[in-house]
Amino acid sequence: MSVSPARAAAFDVLLRVEQQDAYASELLHSSQYDELSLADHGLTTELVMGVLRWRSRLDEEIGRFSAKGIDKLDLEVLTALRLAAYQLLFLDRIPGRAAVHESVELVKRARKGSAAPFANAVLRKLAASTPAAEATQNERSGSTAELSRRFAHPLWLVERWVREFGLETVGKICEYDQHAPETAVHLSASTTEADLKQSGLDLVPGRLLASARRVHSGTVAGTSGLADKRIAIQDEASQLAALLVGRGSRILDCCAAPGGKTRILAERNPESRVTAVELHPHRARLLRKLVPAGNVDVIQTDMCQFTADARFDRVLVDAPCSGTGTLARNPEIKWRLQREDITDLQGRQLQILRAAMRHVASGGKLVYATCSLEREENEAVVKKALSAEPSFRALDCKVDLERLRAEGELVWDPESLTRGRYLRTFPGVHPCDGFFAAILQKN
Repeated sequence: MSVSPARAAAFDVLLRVEQQDAYASELLHSSQYDELSLADHGLTTELVMGVLRWRSRLDEEIGRFSAKGIDKLDLEVLTALRLAAYQLLFLDRIPGRAAVHESVELVKRARKGSAAPFANAVLRKLAASTPAAEATQNERSGSTAELSRRFAHPLWLVERWVREFGLETVGKICEYDQHAPETAVHLSASTTEADLKQSGLDLVPGRLLASARRVHSGTVAGTSGLADKRIAIQDEASQLAALLVGRGSRILDCCAAPGGKTRILAERNPESRVTAVELHPHRARLLRKLVPAGNVDVIQTDMCQFTADARFDRVLVDAPCSGTGTLARNPEIKWRLQREDITDLQGRQLQILRAAMRHVASGGKLVYATCSLEREENEAVVKKALSAEPSFRALDCKVDLERLRAEGELVWDPESLTRGRYLRTFPGVHPCDGFFAAILQKN
């Protein structure tokens, strides 16, 4: 019995995620897997994301039957065990025998044949067992440790969230992170939903924004709308951050790739020039490809070295961040992130923000945004920037959210989208990724 294409692809993706710090979603949508059938691609995605979401729970179950510690296993062997464990514990429609046999074959395929009997023994015991966590599956979480274990999040991350947001909110965040989020899309002005429906894509209105759409049935991948840039996959909170920038005549988008927010800025300001700055050459090329608007100028440079002949009345700083607000779609982040990374990121974020502030015209506005839940990357960065740049002040985001609500754009209650003066969305509390945004105005 050979290994199925879906399991082979899932195994290869998981190895690359671990060995190369790659992102699963990018790998799964790469051309390398275009030849997979729709069904196989769906199973590959389910296996990869499932293993990444539940990794600590899977390792706990594997550890019950392994004479070796998890940290002593070769990565190829551990990856095959995790794939089988996920199928055995979380997927009802896959026969246990197939899950066990194919994972053992994956061990052999990876040239770890001497470990095949060990893998087979561990997985047969696991298949015949009752999961250790089953007893607590339907219980409410009463502590950070229980929440961490039940929803497979690192304890240190749950502990810091509970200190900041409280146990109830963090419970909602962690639960949301463990499911595939709805696919939200942004439609260009030239797109008609009737065209997309003919491609088998059924869309429903957004939960947060009237202009956004969510995929009710079908898949965006492979549709003509995606190929000709009339539709873009983009979380609603990300779209909202771009809408907060508002309208201007000269607009600067810092750290612009992959271009979702750039596209919205260009569409909402068709008579304006949008300058999109991106550090990395390959991402700048992708930005040029994905944002076809004629009023966008893409410049590949470090934002801290960027120069312009005039200042901008609207600036967006979508800063590189930890991404802890996006764990539902990027679960590998929670296993990769370390405490010290957050401090390192803050230094870079502050550097970029202060560089961007130098390009804001008098009376102009700057939106600083991240998809992080961490205070150090959000409120703390803004506070330090304002302290260093006294000509700026923070505006109350609620005013602009109320404006968007009055214009019929925002369909969610603005009151629940803010903490203090800032936009704050939380996965599970709001129907979107976790985002932060601050609006700063130059005097």
